[in-house]
Amino acid sequence: MCAPDGPPIADEQAAVDLIGTLWGQDVAWIAVPTARLTEDFFRLRTRVAGAVVQKIQQYGFGMVVVGDISEHVAGSTALRDFVHESNQGRQLWFVADEAELDERFSALAGRT
Repeated sequence: MCAPDGPPIADEQAAVDLIGTLWGQDVAWIAVPTARLTEDFFRLRTRVAGAVVQKIQQYGFGMVVVGDISEHVAGSTALRDFVHESNQGRQLWFVADEAELDERFSALAGRT
């Protein structure tokens, strides 16, 4: 779990920087609090979310966005659909809090 007060993840380079801090550690998933993501991440037309997620996945990590994004989702049908589709997979999840994240990991461990 990334600290909520770290540098913002605002673009692909910020994702690479984050990956660099984790490289060599036994990490499969990167949990990012919403406080670390800029508003552009939640505006899909900016392509920030796609660039960040793609970079993290290219390096073999899964990504979890942790926190309340209900206001963002309420304002964007595209984002709502993106969140729904992402939560069906095994590479990108959006969860409300750490308790929901623990539930998702427990369910994932039970399937393997």
